[in-house]
Amino acid sequence: MTATNYIRSKERKKLTKTLVRGPFRGDHVGSFLRPERLKNARLQKQNGEITAEQLRTIEDEEIIRLVERQKEAGLEAVSDGELRRAWWHFDFLAALDGVELYQADSGIQFHGVQTKPHGIKVTGKVDFTNHPMIEDYKFLHRIAGDHVAKFTIPSPNMLFFRGKIDQDVYPDQQVFFDDLIAAYQKAIQAFYDAGCRYLQLDDTSWAAFFSEKGREQMREKGQDPEQIALLSAKAINESIAKKPDDMVITMHICRGNFKSTYTASGGYDSVSEIIFGGLNVDGLFLEFDDERSGGFEPLRHVNRNDLQIVLGLITSKFGELENAETIKTRIAEANKYVSLDQLCLSPQCGFASTEEGNLLTEEQQWEKVRHVVRIAQDVWKS
Repeated sequence: MTATNYIRSKERKKLTKTLVRGPFRGDHVGSFLRPERLKNARLQKQNGEITAEQLRTIEDEEIIRLVERQKEAGLEAVSDGELRRAWWHFDFLAALDGVELYQADSGIQFHGVQTKPHGIKVTGKVDFTNHPMIEDYKFLHRIAGDHVAKFTIPSPNMLFFRGKIDQDVYPDQQVFFDDLIAAYQKAIQAFYDAGCRYLQLDDTSWAAFFSEKGREQMREKGQDPEQIALLSAKAINESIAKKPDDMVITMHICRGNFKSTYTASGGYDSVSEIIFGGLNVDGLFLEFDDERSGGFEPLRHVNRNDLQIVLGLITSKFGELENAETIKTRIAEANKYVSLDQLCLSPQCGFASTEEGNLLTEEQQWEKVRHVVRIAQDVWKS
């Protein structure tokens, strides 16, 4: 019996419902490789050879090209590829009131490689006013046409996990989270007012709970992993509690993605009840591309029929294409725990979480995207 035939016929009858807001059957996480022209322009700006306005014009032109490539590849949601950013999270967080980017002693340690030595620190009251990414979204919205404009920002938890918090500013952790949640509520409303109906929160902090090593590191800091997990879920749920009904907010959970390597390993098991049964997001983009991510058993804790589970079965780290039948078999395995109508397919992460990008070519990147779309069309055909 083939993987496609394995998928239960009663599930196929439900597929008359079309996903029109996202996540889509064949979707993507958000970031794309930076074109060489853009990389060169950034260096020119850094060296004082071009102005900020000239750099922005080049960014605009490259984002227009990127959006057209996404449409040609068959995607229903288009992003700006995070082309204006150096980091998937620091750029957004550093533009919040009370948060600054700084030169750290060392970078973030990945498997065999470190990032640039940058960090973020909280030096004042956290708030959301006049954030530059609202204008970034508006540009994407204008060029998206009849496609859905998808925008990505880091989860609020990333400031807690990655930020150096001045204890004189926030001696009380609860006050910090109250301000952070209020700032994100403002951010979500501001993106909505700008036209955004598909917003994604990117979050690598959950990976700290997936292994005993990560949990032990929390204990060494005097933190209780179980309490921190509950606090993380609360921060997300309260941040999105006031979102308008016609706005989709998803979350991408990742174990790290820098130059095709990673920071963490382990399955979702230890916090599966919180992630799959306790988060009020509309969808979850999940890393499932190799053995580091564990099996699908934790999906048994999905307790809502309106929660979309996006299976990240196609790796963005390397250019070789996965066998399509193997991917269909894995979708069928996930279907044992979650209705097919709640499943979607995507790469496990973006192609360039930082401006350095993963170790594959642009053409390999686009073939990966087309691979996702082709498999999704085959599996979810009516």
